[in-house]
Amino acid sequence: MSAGTQQVVRFHYSVAEVGKPAMESSREGGEPIAALIGAGNIIPGLEKALADKKVGDRFELLVTAAEAYGPRNEALTQRVPKKYFPTQVALRPGVTVMLQTQQGPRPVTVVKVGMSVVDVDLNHPMAGKDLNFDIEIVEVRDASEEEIAHGHAHGTGGHHH
Repeated sequence: MSAGTQQVVRFHYSVAEVGKPAMESSREGGEPIAALIGAGNIIPGLEKALADKKVGDRFELLVTAAEAYGPRNEALTQRVPKKYFPTQVALRPGVTVMLQTQQGPRPVTVVKVGMSVVDVDLNHPMAGKDLNFDIEIVEVRDASEEEIAHGHAHGTGGHHH
């Protein structure tokens, strides 16, 4: 990486909790993800590993919970009125739902469903978990001035305005 130039890295990935099958992958008909390195848009352990890679590199990476989504915080449970949940989603324990919060959309995991309220866990579903990544670098390029100003990658696999 040249000094002073931020890079955009596009990559395919799959991620699994250590000892379990992949939970998420961009390879099955998905687009590679684009990340502006140094912008903090992806988990720290993954961002560090991408910083010096070249097109064609393929590697596995273990990212500890501390370098991923952080430890679980048992205090992050909340009781939310049912009216705030999307009606098309069957609410049952273990289901992850995107909930609109004051900080924007956030994944929450349903813990318990009552008559008019739902108890949810606000921890990221992967909080407290060590993660195995399988990464394949598809593209490495200098970030545009606009991307640097906006703080994220644009175009395929990145942000679209």
